[in-house]
Order: sequence, then C-alpha cells, then structure tokens
Amino acid sequence: MVISNFAPLSILQYKIKQMNNIMKRTLLLALSGLTGLALFAQKDEVPKGWHLMDKTSSGFYGISTDKAYEFVKSKKLKSKTVIVAVIDSGIDTTHEDLKAILWKNPKEIPGNGVDDDKNGYVDDVHGWNFLGGRDGQNVEQDSYEASRVYHNLKSKYEGKEIDKSTLAPDELFEYEMWKRSETEMGGSDSKTSSLDLVLLKRAFNGCMKSDSLLRKAMGKDKYTGKELGEFNSDDPEVKKAKNSLFALMSANDALEVSNVEFLEGFGDYVNGEEKKAEAGSTPPKKYRAEVVQDNYYDFNDRFYGNNNVMVSNKSALHGTHVSGIIAAVRKNGVGMDGVADNVRIMSLRAVPDGDEHDKDIALAIRYAADNGASVINMSFGKGYSPEKKWVDEAVKYAETKGVLLVHAAGNDAKNLDTTFNYPNPVFITEKKRAGNWITVGASGDPKAGGLTANFSNYGKEEVDVFAPGVRIYATVPGGNTYQNLQGTSMASPVVAGLAAFILEYYPSLSPQQVKMVIEKSAQSPADNVKNPGTGDLVSLADISRSGGVVNAYEAIKLASTLKGERKPIPVKTKSTVKPKGKN
Repeated sequence: MVISNFAPLSILQYKIKQMNNIMKRTLLLALSGLTGLALFAQKDEVPKGWHLMDKTSSGFYGISTDKAYEFVKSKKLKSKTVIVAVIDSGIDTTHEDLKAILWKNPKEIPGNGVDDDKNGYVDDVHGWNFLGGRDGQNVEQDSYEASRVYHNLKSKYEGKEIDKSTLAPDELFEYEMWKRSETEMGGSDSKTSSLDLVLLKRAFNGCMKSDSLLRKAMGKDKYTGKELGEFNSDDPEVKKAKNSLFALMSANDALEVSNVEFLEGFGDYVNGEEKKAEAGSTPPKKYRAEVVQDNYYDFNDRFYGNNNVMVSNKSALHGTHVSGIIAAVRKNGVGMDGVADNVRIMSLRAVPDGDEHDKDIALAIRYAADNGASVINMSFGKGYSPEKKWVDEAVKYAETKGVLLVHAAGNDAKNLDTTFNYPNPVFITEKKRAGNWITVGASGDPKAGGLTANFSNYGKEEVDVFAPGVRIYATVPGGNTYQNLQGTSMASPVVAGLAAFILEYYPSLSPQQVKMVIEKSAQSPADNVKNPGTGDLVSLADISRSGGVVNAYEAIKLASTLKGERKPIPVKTKSTVKPKGKN
C-alpha cells in the first residue's frame, strides 16, 4: 500500500491512516475521555517549502536546493533531461504545476488505439495503469496482502509439520511468511485488536455526535478545523464537543480540512479496520482479478491494464503529491517548486487503496527501465511479498539498465532491521543486496515536532538516509490545488528528486555512484535525535546507515569530484515477450 499504509481516497483519509500505532491509541484514549487534551498542543508553524531551505540562512533543516543550483550555475553546467518513474496511485495529468513535466512516449501516437512502439501497451503516452481493465474499468480498492497470503497458502501449510532444513531459500521464505500471516490472521493479539476496533467505533460515533451538535451551535453544516478552533460557546456540552473534535483534527494537522471531509475519512478508516478484523475468517475479495483479468500467476501474461494513469482525484492524490515534490516546475511563480528542474515524470499506476500486488510492481519497474527512466520512486510498502522473486528479478533488471530505485521506509515507527517491509533490496535466493537501491526515512524540523518524524521507520542496517517528510507542501489533484501532507512517502521523492538533479548535471554517474554521493554527503546533526520507536535520544547514525539528512548542495559538490562510471545502455523499444494469445 502507499506509504501511509494505504492508497488514499481523500486528503483526510491520508492524514488519518498515516497515524502510527502509538498516536492512534493516544487519540482513541483522548476521545474516550481517558486522558487530557493537553496531548494535542499545536506545533509551531513551518513555512511552505521549508524542506528546500538551507539551515544556515533560514534556520530550517531543509536540503539547501538554492545553494545547489547556485553551485551548478557557477560551474556553467547545462542540464540534461532525466526521466523519473513514479510507481504510485496515479497522477493528476491536468495539474498546472505538472502538465509541463509529464513524460511523453516519443514513439506513441496519442489516442489512435494502436501500439505504435510495439511494446505491448496501447497508447501508453504518459506511462501505464497496471490496475486497469481493457474495458476501461479501474481498480481503486483492494485487499490486504496478509489476508491474501494466509488464505492462498492455508491448504498447503495449515496443520502440517514442515522440516525447514529441507526447504530451498524461496520455499523457506514462503513458509515463514505464511506462518506470520497465520499469527496475524489467527490473532495471537486479537483481543487487543478487538479493543482497538471498539475504541475506534466509539471515537467515530462520538465525533459524529459532536459534529451534529456543533453544526447547530455554529449555524452551518460545513466548517474547517481552524473555524472550529476559533468558535466559542458557553454551553458545556458544546464546549465538550468542540474540544474532542478539535483535538483529533488538530493532532492530524487537518485544521484546513472541513468537518465533512474529516468525518468521511474517519468513517472510511473505521470501515477498513473492520474489514481487516474480518480477514482471518473470510477470504479476501478478488478486486484486481475481476477488473484486470490477467492470469496473475503467469508472469509472461503481462500485457494487461490501460493507459488511464489518473483514474480519479481520489485515486491520484498520493501520486500527484509525490510527483510535485520531485519535479513541479521551479520558479514559475505557481504553487511550489520541485527539487529537480529538468525532469519528466513517467506515471506508473500500480498501488490501490489496500496492498499492491507484486506482479504489478515488478512489471512497472521493468516498464520504467525499458522506457528510459534513470530513477524510480516507490512510496509504498507492505509486510508480505509472496511473489518477491519477481520483484527481485525486476530490481536486478533495472540495475542492468542503470536505474536507481528510491523507496520509502514506512510509517509504523518500527525498526526495519527486525521487522518486515517490502519491497526491499535483499534478494531471497541469494545473500546479496541490490546496489541500486536507497531506503529513506522521514526527517522533520525542531519547529515541526523534531528532527526525526515520530512516525518514521528506521534501522541502522536497512534505512540508508533521512530526508524531509513532515508537512511537505506540494501538488494535489484539482488542477491548481496544493496541500501539506507528511510521511516517508514524502521523504522518498525528496531523495528521488535529488538523484535526478545530480544526474541532470552529471549524467555519466552510475546509480551506485549517485547512491554513494547522496549517502556520503548527508549531514549528521550535531545533537542527538529521538528514536521514533522508543522515544530515546540517540545518534542518527544509530538508526540509519549514513547517519545523516540529505543535502543537495553537499551532494552536488561531491558529485562534481567524481569520474562517471555509467555504461551506455540502449533503451528497449520492443518487447521480447509475445502478447497473450500469440505463439
């Protein structure tokens, strides 16, 4: 799922569903009247675009983009266009700050219904939608991988004694994955989960009652969180209603959102949690299979989907925000600036509301590599990967094509050295790591809650760098609309944009060199930071490989000292796999 652990259906759902478990429980307790509202004290404000600023000149812990551009200008360097593939939920192709930077397939004639470039994908002008049907239908909602794994492998493993020493690496991976799903679906902690669900329902019902009372007291049916905060009443019941609802909206940084959107998002979240609770006893609905209609377990059956890379505003929220962070047109006086100034965004839709399917991700990576992408951003993840071998092979293929993959670490405040998060760079059939992969945690600013985001996953071995991911202002669907969102989903495109920027001006660098540049130039904070999982003060080097937050200025300076090692690789224009039904 998208790395707020869902593919968003609205901005509110995005904000609510990205809450880590600790914050979720705190909110539930507060709304249940078991703890005080002081927990919801407002953080200081940070300016729009703080993530691009320079700490020395502004005081904010951004990545120093202006200094980086001044450096390349002083060197009189000219930029080369870089293609960045965004594997995500979709993109608003009509957005004022993105239209000019969309990738256009040079060998495809738009709208003629012909596969002009013979790559197996008809009219793939801006990319491809691997969640679409040939009849124009599209998958927006899907099930969760834990449930799919549990029910798909139940008959193979349930109640059977398995000698793990006899299993091949991929078989062992599958068996241990199923055992984890059995625990999760069977629910060794199901009582706790049931309590959470009860509290969630109680909290939601309480919000609905508060909203009904507030509408009457305020004399209007629609109001923002900010308007609610400014509203005063002497009625004790109204004051109580205001405090409870405002606390939840404030804690989720949703003061600019209306009560209608907020409650819709909260309700959908509760419904989603109910579905998860039912997943152990009920096999998941086959949302994708009904629409896409491929033979999922035949990897050669890959010519499915359609060319609708937007689908809807709801579907495209996450991918639109990510794309803007990478490459929204710089210095045009509109909206906000992307990190990179000469990029074309290739949109590959493969992430639904629910968990993505490994086959779609593997094919999206291959599509990007075959069509000239130098960087792929992947702001999604899940705890299970039944077809990981396909993804591993795609990652290896991308490496042969000189492609760097950038992946969000996730928002569960967990240590990835000891937990599971997919996709990842560790190949299951061999003890090797992909050399063309960067995993990104989310940093913030002391004025926005701290230098490490309290939701970010971390890991001394598994998280390479941190990058700004708190209150990031960027494009959202609507043509001319922008919004603050946060998550490692936002930190990853900061790094993808930085990688593209480096390659614009130093195109001879290999993906391994770009990875090294970004990591070696990352800036280590002088003070200790909070471990998101424990709250302990630690060195950033204790929770990431580089021990630093990325910095564009330092990165481009280091890049300028290197001799490029990139090998010229021709772009594949014709598929070697025959379309379904042809011999």
